[in-house]
Amino acid sequence: MKKALVSIALVTSLTLSSVGVQAFAQPSATSQSGIHNVLDNRVINQINVENIYNNIDYLQQTPRVAASEEEYQAVLYIKEQFESYGYEAEIQPFEFFGFTAPHTVELSVGETSFTPNSFTYTASGEVTADLVDAGLGREGDLSGVDLKGKIALIQRGEISFGDKVLNAARAGAKGVIIYNNAPGTLNGTLGAANEDYVAAVSISQAEGQALASQLSQLPEGESLKASLKVLGAESGLRTSHNVIASKKPTNKNKDNGNVIVLSSHHDSVPGAPGANDNASGTAMVLELARAMKNLPTDTEIRFTTFGAEELGLIGSRHYVKTLPDTELNRIVANFNLDMVGSRDAGDLVMRTVNGQPNLVTELAQASSYRLNGAPTPFNQGGSSDHVPFGEKGIPAALFIHSPLEPWYHTPEDTIDKISKEKLQDVAQIVSTAIYDYASFDNMGAKPKKAKPQSVDAQMYFEEDVQ
Repeated sequence: MKKALVSIALVTSLTLSSVGVQAFAQPSATSQSGIHNVLDNRVINQINVENIYNNIDYLQQTPRVAASEEEYQAVLYIKEQFESYGYEAEIQPFEFFGFTAPHTVELSVGETSFTPNSFTYTASGEVTADLVDAGLGREGDLSGVDLKGKIALIQRGEISFGDKVLNAARAGAKGVIIYNNAPGTLNGTLGAANEDYVAAVSISQAEGQALASQLSQLPEGESLKASLKVLGAESGLRTSHNVIASKKPTNKNKDNGNVIVLSSHHDSVPGAPGANDNASGTAMVLELARAMKNLPTDTEIRFTTFGAEELGLIGSRHYVKTLPDTELNRIVANFNLDMVGSRDAGDLVMRTVNGQPNLVTELAQASSYRLNGAPTPFNQGGSSDHVPFGEKGIPAALFIHSPLEPWYHTPEDTIDKISKEKLQDVAQIVSTAIYDYASFDNMGAKPKKAKPQSVDAQMYFEEDVQ
C-alpha cells in the first residue's frame, strides 16, 4: 500500500478536564477520522477482528458458569491461546463458597400450576402441605400462626428474603413462597448459605395476591394444599481460576517498572452462552495479546482473564488481594473489557469507580479522539472487574456499550448478535491507548509518562506504517 504522511493542524486543542470530558454526550458517528499519531497504526495493523470473532464463537458454545467443568475448559483454551502467541501463561486457582442452582423448581397450589423462580442459596426440598398466609414474614407476623409442617406464603418487603425464610423455618414451616410487592419477576438471593433454610421460591405480585385472597376467603376448617419441589440446590466450596500472561518490557535496561493490566472475565451466568457477556471481552484480550506481542515496549502489559465475576468479582478480588504491595504499586492502569461486541447495545462508554477521570480514561479519550474524532464519554459505574483495582487507588475503567442489549444474561446472548465493527472499534481504541503509554519514549512524538491532558493541536497519521 502506498504510504502517505499528512500533517493536520487542528483549529483548537481539546482539553479533557473532569468537566469537559463528560460534556461529550455521544461519540462521533464518523469512523476513522484519520487523525492518528505515528504509533497508532503500528498496533492497528496487527489486529485481526476475525480472530476475535472466532474466539468468541469457540467460547460461546456452552455456558461457562464459575467452577463448572465448562468454565475450566475455557480456562485451558485461554491458556493454550496465550501460549500459542509465545507467552508463558499461568492458571491461578482460587476457592470460594458457592451455590449450585436447582435443576428442578416446581409449584402447584390446588389445581393451579405456577412457574416459580428459586432464590440463590435456597435449600433443596420437596413438600406437600397446607398453605398459610404469613404476612411479611416478620417475627411479629408469625406470632399465633401455626406453621408447623406447613408452607408459608410471604410478601416481599420490610426485611430480607433470608430473614423471612429463617423466621418461617424456625416457626416450623417446611417451605416458603415469597411473592413480589411490585409488578414484574422476582429474582433474589437469601444472602448466604444457612443450614436452617428450607426450600424457597418466588412468584409474581399478582399470583401472590390472588393466593392471599383465596386463603382469606376459605371457610373455617378448610385448607388449601400446595406442593413445592426444589431439587439440586447445593452450597459449598467451589474452585474457579484466573489466567495470566505477561508481556515484559522489550529491553530490560529501559524497563520503567510500571505495569498495565488488560482484563476481562471469562465466566457466564447459568443458561447463557455469554457471547457478548463476556466471551467478547475475553476474545479481545487474547487478540490484543497476540497483536502486541512483538511491539517494542518499556512497560509490562499483563493480560488477564478472571473467573467468577458473575458471582461478585471473586476472581479479580482474589487477584488484587494476593498481590504484594510492591506489585500493586507498580500497576499504573487497568483497562477492563466487559460486553464489548453486541450489535444491539448502545455506544461505547467508560465507567470508573468514583466517576472521576484517571489515566485510563484520559489515554482512551485521546485515542478515541484520534481514531473517531470524538472522545469516548465516561461516568461512574461498578459491577465489573475494574472495581477491585479502583478500590486500591489504581487508575481503572470499564469499557462497555450502553444501554445494554436485550439479550443480556439470557440464552439469546449468542454469536449472531456480535458486531465485528464494534469489536474493531473497541480493540483499536484500547490497544492504541495502551501503546501510547507503553511504547518506548523515543519512538515518536507523544506525551510520555504524563497523563495526557489535551489532544495535541498538531498530529500526524500514516495510512500504512510497517
